[in-house]
Amino acid sequence: MPHIKIREYNASTTHAGENVHYENDLCRAVRCGGHVFLQGQTGRAFDGKITIGDSGAQADQAMKNIKQLLEESGSKLEHIVKMTVYVTDWRHREPVYEAIAKHMKGIHYCSTGVTVDGLNRVQCFVEVDAHAVIPDEDL
Repeated sequence: MPHIKIREYNASTTHAGENVHYENDLCRAVRCGGHVFLQGQTGRAFDGKITIGDSGAQADQAMKNIKQLLEESGSKLEHIVKMTVYVTDWRHREPVYEAIAKHMKGIHYCSTGVTVDGLNRVQCFVEVDAHAVIPDEDL
């Protein structure tokens, strides 16, 4: 079964004007059989707009992005089995996890939280990485 690539792009064209000079061919999600691997999502919407200064709002946007990518991959939030949440300051944890909880209510998944020195943009306080597995009966 071939990999299905969702929202393919090249970093040099997608991030034009942001001093990106490398030629990485990437995609926002990859589906391989029933597994869906997502690129880490931040408070940046797919139209390029980013939520500034509010870690909870950034986490909410990241979860909206994740939901959309999963749907485009033939999956849904209920299929998430593992998330890794990166925050740039431990004080962001509460608003970030409150925002995530609103989207993930009733879905029992594994989660790892990590505090990091920085993310891909200085404006980003949170990044959410998710892995979903579509049940056999939904394939």
